Amino acid sequence: MQNNQAIPFNKENFKQIFSKSFALVIIISIPAAIVAEFLKIPLAWFLGPMVITSLATLTGLKTKMPKLMLSFTLILLGLYIGNYIDKSLFAQIHQWAMTSLIMLIYIILSVLIVSKYLQKFSRYETKTSIFSAAPGALGPLMILAEDEKKTDLSQVATSHLIRLIIIITVFPFIVNSFYDHDVIKNVEEKIIDQNFLNLIILLTSSIILILMFDKIRIPAALLSGTLVASGLLQISELATYKLPSNIIDYCLLILGASVGCRFANKTFGEIARNALHSFVATLLLVILGVCAALIASLVIDKNFFTLLLSYCPGGIYEVAVIAIFFDLDPEFVSFHHIIRLLMILFIVPFILKIIKRT
Repeated sequence: MQNNQAIPFNKENFKQIFSKSFALVIIISIPAAIVAEFLKIPLAWFLGPMVITSLATLTGLKTKMPKLMLSFTLILLGLYIGNYIDKSLFAQIHQWAMTSLIMLIYIILSVLIVSKYLQKFSRYETKTSIFSAAPGALGPLMILAEDEKKTDLSQVATSHLIRLIIIITVFPFIVNSFYDHDVIKNVEEKIIDQNFLNLIILLTSSIILILMFDKIRIPAALLSGTLVASGLLQISELATYKLPSNIIDYCLLILGASVGCRFANKTFGEIARNALHSFVATLLLVILGVCAALIASLVIDKNFFTLLLSYCPGGIYEVAVIAIFFDLDPEFVSFHHIIRLLMILFIVPFILKIIKRT
């Protein structure tokens, strides 16, 4: 397998787990998470590692998040979200068609409005501005951008990374301040008397579907494949297994640190040059997301923060852990972010084709 595959199980990736650069990530991330938790920062096991690894990476230290370790973490995350899926979920799915339509309109407006801002005020080239304006989907967008001439990949990546940092740093504080919630309250069942064979079945089925989804290029194959496998098996009661809630701390640490590791080969100067316009672009996307959430609240009976998170222009996996942490319908949020990825992969190339013809 190659490194760009969903589960790169090969010698190179296995060796990375025992590398000094990954050891450094763990050594600095655990104390940062403990300090953040002591300071009562929301999502401490995510934000602490994210901040410290970002700073370490930007100062030139060699940090590395092994793809194999990240893949395993995302599979666990998918299985945990699968705990929320039950038969009553299907009674709501017909309403999700309207919220998905709102998502489509939100994406189109986001790309058109934010790309115009970036062209006029940031002097981004047209294609670079369109890739930078899309609300999320950095990985797939970078693949598309590589095939387009006159696209500054560094600007696209930096814009999305700054936006991701802003969103996942600010949103937990907003929810913590205005939403009366019970953190990770849903899955507190003891794992005593559970059949370990069921967990093996869930893992095996998930891996099979992940590889299939990755082969046919379904976005976020690690999460979508695991959700489909665990959802079907648990609803049909063929295999059920409730993962303990403390597994989320592990997922938060790995995901938070992985965000920081993405700043490899970036400098403080590069981040500073892009910071202002990335902040404004993020603000525009958030305003559009709030409008989309308000409209969606008229057609579906959901907590407003659940809807806001569903239209949040952040990374799908990072947003998923926020939804789990604050118990904001993670299956609903994850579904809409997977739909968003599919829509972006259709809309962005379509807009680029129109531009080429004009």
